[in-house]
Amino acid sequence: QVQLVESGGGLVQPGGSLRLSCAASGSIFSINNMGWYRQAPGKQRELVAHITSGGSTNYADSVKGRFTISRDNAKNTVYLQMNSLKPEDTAVYFCKLTNTRGIYNYYYWGQGTQVTVSS
Repeated sequence: QVQLVESGGGLVQPGGSLRLSCAASGSIFSINNMGWYRQAPGKQRELVAHITSGGSTNYADSVKGRFTISRDNAKNTVYLQMNSLKPEDTAVYFCKLTNTRGIYNYYYWGQGTQVTVSS
């Protein structure tokens, strides 16, 4: 089993910054991908950013140039640095870990952390 604990959410003014962290513990495979998703009220959960165990990244178009995903493999932790925040970034942000072994993928989610961008 894998446990994911997110932290770093909160209330920030437009244009401000926040840094989210997600610490993973438990049975983490050597090949694993980690990502941040978000869900705003009344909307579907969407991918924000994704990073492989090798460090390759991809981002949603809406956050490119503003958000940066990174990971510390020694700490099994993934980060999301969010700059130039906009009110439309307001959502619950979830961390996801995908363990991969052969053709099998195992998915785990954190409990979510609220990010509110408002003046």
